[in-house]
Amino acid sequence: MRIVVVCVGRPRELTFQGQKYTTSIFKKKVVGPVAVINDNLEGDRQHDLNFHGGRDKAIYVYSQEHYRDWEKTLGISELKVSQFGENLTVSGCRDEDIVVGTKLRMGSIFATVMQPRIPCAKLGVKLENADFPQLFWEKGLLGFYLRVDQAGSLQAGDEITIEHIPTHGITLRSVWATVVNSSSNEASEILEKLDSLDAGWLRRLKKIAKP
Repeated sequence: MRIVVVCVGRPRELTFQGQKYTTSIFKKKVVGPVAVINDNLEGDRQHDLNFHGGRDKAIYVYSQEHYRDWEKTLGISELKVSQFGENLTVSGCRDEDIVVGTKLRMGSIFATVMQPRIPCAKLGVKLENADFPQLFWEKGLLGFYLRVDQAGSLQAGDEITIEHIPTHGITLRSVWATVVNSSSNEASEILEKLDSLDAGWLRRLKKIAKP
């Protein structure tokens, strides 16, 4: 597993389909080492902290392999850098293979995989397609958020090393699949074993969990 691209961005205002948005989803590629503190990469800021950012969503990661899937789905020969607003585009690190709570080392930082992303309207703004967030959700290629456990720096080309994998075995993909399939037994298990998921996931899981 390896970091392919590092991107950062700050809030900007724009209008899409007659509606005004302030968003940090438009990010630019960074060359060379980037400092990482507790809640951000240097040069990166989230606008809506109710849904993005904070300690448990400090870094958004997306698989380069998912890019190939999306290019086929959307009929686009090559998607842009940080097309989905991610900070890190990575290789060899697909959602279905990553267990929630896995501890990673990249560059000189240590981080914990916290949860999959829940898509928002800003994805539609980025893709200039208001229907895209729903498609993003339906395909389940969500990417994931990291909590920074030890600050440091990272850069494109850095190897991603797994330091620890929790024994519960619940992957990022299985959290999404449980919600999509309304699997009550699985939802109850996830709620029992993963108490660190954010309010959005907890609300969806509690709605379908076995009483």
